[in-house]
Amino acid sequence: MNTDFHIHSSFSSDSEASMESMIEAGIRLGLTAMCFTEHLDYDYVPGEPDFIVDTPAYLDCLRRCRDLYGSRIELLFGIELGLQPHLTRRLNDYISQWDFDFVIGSSHLVHGADPYYPAFYEGRKEEDCYLEYFETIIENLNAFSDIDVYGHIDYVVRYGPNKNRFYSYEKYKEILDEVLKNIIAHGVGLELNTAGYKYGLGAPNPHPDVLRRYRELGGEIITVGSDGHAPEHLAYDFGKVKDILLGCGFRYYTVFRKRKPEFRKL
Repeated sequence: MNTDFHIHSSFSSDSEASMESMIEAGIRLGLTAMCFTEHLDYDYVPGEPDFIVDTPAYLDCLRRCRDLYGSRIELLFGIELGLQPHLTRRLNDYISQWDFDFVIGSSHLVHGADPYYPAFYEGRKEEDCYLEYFETIIENLNAFSDIDVYGHIDYVVRYGPNKNRFYSYEKYKEILDEVLKNIIAHGVGLELNTAGYKYGLGAPNPHPDVLRRYRELGGEIITVGSDGHAPEHLAYDFGKVKDILLGCGFRYYTVFRKRKPEFRKL
């Protein structure tokens, strides 16, 4: 696996890594393509970091890096949108302004609260929190689906009190099937995000059982990203990806250029 399609640099508020340092790490790792997907989360949690990328500065830096490194690695222009149902008009306006190669849509907030923070789980059953998270994916898709893939669809299990100890596809089968069917119906793909290994889950996000079910339901578009925010996390545990995807029934993985999917044999 020599392409990473979920990468952040210091243009995202939760990264301190320069774009150059990420690219140089990618070259050392033998990557042939990297897609930066900086954060854009309108109406994020008040008092927390502002996840609003300076898109003109981001694109200017990417163009300079293409001049510097373009003979050694392909550098693609992407974005990770934080989805919320009330943001439809703002997201449409934003996307129409920029010629992206790739757009990830992600659920970072659930009715204004980020599952990253313990407050989301306080005084509630973990199962109810997870269910609410999955339900909001459907709400988000019904409001805005101009994305290429949905990112880390079980993001919530990274941060729950018990993480994935009591989480499984079978336990949440009904809602997860509904999520996957909605993703497919909207013509959107799914992301295999290897950061689950970094967070100690022992599996990517989503879990391979979810990936397998997506394929069984007819899903074909599957991108691979590390969600790396630092050079040492780039292409994280990518050595496991091919076997996972083959085991889930995939024969191809997907890359995007100018928002058009291209299928590459595993």
